[in-house]
Amino acid sequence: MLYLFTNRKYALALLLVTWFAGVLSSQAQTEVSGHVYDAATGEVLPFVNVSYKNGRVGTTTNEDGYYFLSTNFPTDSLLVSFVGYKSQVHPVKKNQKQTLDIRLESSQIDLEEMVIYAPTENPAHLLHRNIVSHKKLNNKDKLDAYQYEVYTKIEFDLNNFNEKFKDRRMFKPFRFVFDNVDTAENGKPYLPMVMSESISDFYYKNKPHAQKEFIKASRVSGIDNQSVSQFTGDMYQDFNIYDNFMVIFGKNFVSPIADNALSYYKLFLMDSATIDGKWCYKVVFEPKRKQELVMVGHYWVTDTTYAITSIDMEIAPGANLNYVDEMFIKQEFREVTDSVWMLTREELLVDFNLTEKSMGFFGRKTSMYDQFVINKPKDNAFYTADNIIVAEDANAKDEAYWETARHEPLTKTEATIYATVDSVQSLPAFRTYVDIITMFVTGYEKWGLFELGPYFTTYSFNALEGNRLRFGGRTSNKFSKKLELNGYVAYGFKDEVFKYGGGFRYLFTKHPRQMLEGSFKYDMEQLGQSQNAFREDNILASVLRRAPFDQLIMTREAKGYYDIEWFPGFRNRIGMMHKRFIPQANLGYKYIDDDGQLRIKEEIAVSEIQFYTRFAHNEKYVSGEMDRISLGTKYPVIQFQYTLGIKDLWSSDYGYHRVNLNMRHYFYIGPYGYTSYILDAGKIWGKLPYSLLELHQGNETYTSDEYAFNMMNYIEFVSDQYASLTFTHHFEGYFLNRIPLFRKLKWREVISGKTVYGTLQSSNKDVVIFPEGLSDLGTPYMEGSIGIENIFKIIRIDLYRRLTHLDNPGAPKLGIRGNITVMF
Repeated sequence: MLYLFTNRKYALALLLVTWFAGVLSSQAQTEVSGHVYDAATGEVLPFVNVSYKNGRVGTTTNEDGYYFLSTNFPTDSLLVSFVGYKSQVHPVKKNQKQTLDIRLESSQIDLEEMVIYAPTENPAHLLHRNIVSHKKLNNKDKLDAYQYEVYTKIEFDLNNFNEKFKDRRMFKPFRFVFDNVDTAENGKPYLPMVMSESISDFYYKNKPHAQKEFIKASRVSGIDNQSVSQFTGDMYQDFNIYDNFMVIFGKNFVSPIADNALSYYKLFLMDSATIDGKWCYKVVFEPKRKQELVMVGHYWVTDTTYAITSIDMEIAPGANLNYVDEMFIKQEFREVTDSVWMLTREELLVDFNLTEKSMGFFGRKTSMYDQFVINKPKDNAFYTADNIIVAEDANAKDEAYWETARHEPLTKTEATIYATVDSVQSLPAFRTYVDIITMFVTGYEKWGLFELGPYFTTYSFNALEGNRLRFGGRTSNKFSKKLELNGYVAYGFKDEVFKYGGGFRYLFTKHPRQMLEGSFKYDMEQLGQSQNAFREDNILASVLRRAPFDQLIMTREAKGYYDIEWFPGFRNRIGMMHKRFIPQANLGYKYIDDDGQLRIKEEIAVSEIQFYTRFAHNEKYVSGEMDRISLGTKYPVIQFQYTLGIKDLWSSDYGYHRVNLNMRHYFYIGPYGYTSYILDAGKIWGKLPYSLLELHQGNETYTSDEYAFNMMNYIEFVSDQYASLTFTHHFEGYFLNRIPLFRKLKWREVISGKTVYGTLQSSNKDVVIFPEGLSDLGTPYMEGSIGIENIFKIIRIDLYRRLTHLDNPGAPKLGIRGNITVMF
C-alpha cells in the first residue's frame, strides 16, 4: 500500500496534511477497556477472548490481562471466554467510553480420581510440526492456476496530533476537517484524509510462473493520475504466511508458521472451538528474543488438515524497524473447494510516526476476495505484455456502480473522505502550502508557465571557477504536458567565463512511453565520477569534497536521443552525440609527434551513435506528466550499451567501438539480512586518449557512493577492457540486536567489498601523455568496508580500507565515509 507515496502529487498532499491537527474527540464510538482476572486468585489472565456481540470486532487480553475494543457498529454486549473458565456476557453502553473489569470463574467439573502425566512435548509444538508437514497441501501456490475478484480499499489518516495545533493561524482555513476526527482500534484519535478503492480480476498461473491483474474500477480521493490506479489493486500484497519469511517494508520477518519458527517463537495452545463446522485449535505465538523481526498474535488451525483458518498478528514490540509504531494484520481463509484454502479477507493497519511525539498517520488496507476459479489456467499469451492493466474507464465509474460493486459498504467516516479532500484542495491556502513543499522536494519554484531552479545549484565553488553563480529554469505543466523546455546560464568569478546549457523533452505517448530529447551545453565537467555523485555545480559537491575541485575539464556537447519502452520493464534508446573536450589547468592533451617533438592538442572532438537497452522484469513506476519514479523490482536489472564513434563526422578525431554490460540485483538471506551486488564489464576497440577510455569511477568526497570506488581518486586508473564487482550485505541488526546495551540503539551492521580488474593496450598509452597520477591497473584493485547504519534512523557511517595499490601517490589507505539514508 505504501507505493502510493512515490507519486509526487500524492506525497506532497500527504506531507501537507500532516501539518494539520484538531480536537481529539470521537464520534459515535463504543469503547470498552479493562482487565480480566481469575475470580478465585485475583491474578490477571492473559490471552482471554473478548469480543462484541455482533462478532465484527474482537481481541485477546495482553500479558497484563488488559484489553481494549472500539467499534462503530451497533452493539450492547461483550462476550468473554477462556478455556477452563465459564464464559460471560456483559452489557455495555452504546456510543460511550467505559471501563469494565471482568472476573472469570473456573469451570470445575467433578471427576473420578485419575493420574495425569505431564506431556513430553508442548502440544503447540506438535501442532506446528503438523502445520509444516501439510504446508504444500494448504498453500495456494501448489495450484496450477487460480483467479478471483478482489475489492480493495486503502485509507490514510492523520494521527498523534494535539490540541495546540487547532488554534494556529496557518490552520484556520482547514478547521472544518476536524469534524471528522475518529478513534482507532488502539485508542488513538485520527483524522481521515485520503481514500482509495479498486475492483480487479487477478489471475495466477504456475509452471511457468505468471500473474496478471485487470483493474476494472479505481478511484483515489484528490488524485487525478491514472498511473496511481495500478497501485490500488492486489498485486502489491505479496506476502504469504505459508512462506518461511514475509517481506514487510523491505524487511524479512519470520512467519509464525515457518519451518524453523520454534527457533524464533514461543507457542502456546490456548483454546479450541468449532469454526465453520471444523474443529480448530487456537495457538498464541510471541517472540523468544527482543528486537528480532517477528510477530506476536494468534492463529486458528484445523485439527485434521492443519490448514490456517485465520491469523491475527502484529509486529512484535521493539522490532528493529523505523517509523512504524504498530502494524496489525488480520487474515481469514476459507476452503473454497475440496482441500483448497484461499485468502478471503485481509485487514492491515500501520501506524507511522517519525518520532514518538511527532504527528504521524495510519495506513489501512482492507481486501476482500470472491468469485474463485481454481485450476483453469489461461493460455500463455494471456500473461504476456503488461501484467497490470487498468481499464480505460476505470477512473470514470459513478457512485451507482460503486454502491453495487463493493463487497461491503463504506462506513460513514469512509464515505465523507472524498468530499473532505475535494474541499481541502479547493482552498487557496492548500495550493500555497503545496507549492512550498514542491519547491523543497523538487528544487524548483513555480512561476506561472515556468519553474525556476534547481535552488541547490544557484551557488557553488571550486578551485578553477572560484565562486560560481547559476540561474536556470524549465517550463511547467501549465505551459505544456508534452513539451518541456529548459535552460541555464552560469558564471565563474575566478575564470571569468560564462557557461550555459539548454534542452527540450517531448513526450509522444505514455503507453507505450515514447520520448524525444535533445540538449546542448558549454560547461565544466568532472571526469571519472559516477552518475550517482553530486553534480559539479551542486553546493553539496563543493562542501563535502576531501580535495580541491581542480581536475575539471571544459566540454562543449550536443546530443539527442529517442527512447521507447516497449512494455513495462523493457526499453530501448538510440541517440547521437557530438562532444569536444577542452582541457583546463593540469589536465592537458600532450603528445609526441612523429618527429619526437612535444605537442599539445587544444581540444579533442568525438561524434557517437549510441544504442542502449534495459530490461527489468516486473519493474513498476509511478508517472507524472513528464517524469516518473521507479519503484524497483525484485528481479535483476540488466543494461547494455553499444557506442560507435565515427571519425571525421563533424570533425571527429577518432573512430571506435565500445560495449558495456551491467547487472544489479539484491536478495534476502533469511534472518541474516540481504545482499545487493553490481556486476559491470566492458571493452573498447580503438586507439584513443585517456578521456575516451574507461576512467574508473572514484570518489573524493566524505560521502559514500554505491556506484564508485570510495577509496579511489578521480582520474587514477584507466582501462580499455575491464570487469568489476560490488557487493554490500546489510545484516539488519542481526548481531547488535543480541547485545543488551546496543539493542536499544537499533543500529544495524553493514559490510561491503569492491574490486575491478582491467587491462590497457600499449597503443592507448601513446595517444596522449597521461596526466600525473593516472595509470593502468596492472593488478586487481580492491577495497572493503565495515559500517553501522540506522544511526538516529537516517545516518550510515562506514570505515573503508583500501587493500591494493597502496603506493600510488596520494592514495588514501583508510577513510571514514558517511551517508544519509531513509529506510524502514
